[in-house]
Amino acid sequence: MKYSKFKLSFSAIKYSVLLLLLVFTNCKPKVEKVVAINDTAIETAVDSSISPTYPKPAADRIGIWGRGFVNKTVAVVGNQTSVVQKIKGQDTTYVHLVDTLLSLGVKVKRVFAPEHGFRGTADAGATIKDGIDAKTGIPVISLYGKNKQPKDEHITDVDFVIFDIQDVGARFYTYISTLHYVMQACAANDRKLFVLDRPNPNGHYVDGPVLEKEHQSFVGMHPIPVVHGMTIGEYAQMINGEGWLDYKLQCPLSIIKMSNYSHDSKYSIPIAPSPNLPNDKSINLYPSLCFFEGTTVSVGRGTDKQFQIFGAPYYKNDYEFSFTPQSNPGAQYPKHENKTCYGMDLQESKSLSNLDLEYLVTAYAKAPNQSEFFNSFFTKLAGTKKLQEQIQAGLTPEEIRDSWQNDLNAFLKIRKNYLLYP
Repeated sequence: MKYSKFKLSFSAIKYSVLLLLLVFTNCKPKVEKVVAINDTAIETAVDSSISPTYPKPAADRIGIWGRGFVNKTVAVVGNQTSVVQKIKGQDTTYVHLVDTLLSLGVKVKRVFAPEHGFRGTADAGATIKDGIDAKTGIPVISLYGKNKQPKDEHITDVDFVIFDIQDVGARFYTYISTLHYVMQACAANDRKLFVLDRPNPNGHYVDGPVLEKEHQSFVGMHPIPVVHGMTIGEYAQMINGEGWLDYKLQCPLSIIKMSNYSHDSKYSIPIAPSPNLPNDKSINLYPSLCFFEGTTVSVGRGTDKQFQIFGAPYYKNDYEFSFTPQSNPGAQYPKHENKTCYGMDLQESKSLSNLDLEYLVTAYAKAPNQSEFFNSFFTKLAGTKKLQEQIQAGLTPEEIRDSWQNDLNAFLKIRKNYLLYP
């Protein structure tokens, strides 16, 4: 008899609690369930504080996912773009992800820094050294320089690794190479990697030659086109799914998704992802103009119009526009330093939805010494010798583009398997 009363009492309490939970749930903001890799469900809240159609990076949704990391020990792969947006009325501020995690009670053991460093001020290609973050006292381990992959001892003493870096969607932009090596370290040490997804400002198209294996380097690690049209979260899934890690290891991986994002979304990056991509125009032109880095032509490093102009001293009789590269933070010893360069100003050009090879083909045709126009870096950027050979042979941009369509179509079929957004 006593047992029956207890059973009845427990049932009454149970259903009362369930009723209260139901009422409480209905009072909360609408919540949508999304599925990340490995069919892991991650709760994400619909947020309309900015605009119901404006993309919201995963980091900005920390109020939902961040609670799962409280009292956990983590390592963060990040730089100056790893921020959480705070909106109060008409005011918008950005708080670094590391500072935000610490305020939530997450134990940030260390930070891994990619090319350009943790604060994003170093030159392209400059060696980044280990150090201590002055604000938090947290050790900063460089992943650009002597060691591009985290050491085992830097992974085994944390519960999770969090990756949050703004990418720009070009194969030779090295943040996706850093992603590869972080995934390799996590896979080898059985540590889950959480990728906080961010919009790809060049995610609206796929174009360019597909990298050939013999030309693999840190500016091109995988057989993908120059513009891959994927978010960094989608790209992480592809690295796993295509078996690109050593020994075909699988990284324990969860993607924390964005809201309000599609590959056609317009998105203005609030913080420059590197010193020489200062604005939306430079980011849009970057995939097309970066080929000049493998030539004798300047792309405006050492000016305030980086990747929005191009030129060289020997075009004096071909172009009226001129500029003079000078050494500055983020561009020490730029190409043609202190020399007047003549070329084109593309700041007012239309936004691109494909690689524009016209600039490169025309610049080569006008070069007075074509035998010295290209250097060895060009093939690494192109991922193939064919592009240089096609330009030297006098092919038009249309003929060159036609030559890589079969490879592009094959890549697009593979890409479909890893897309998280329409």
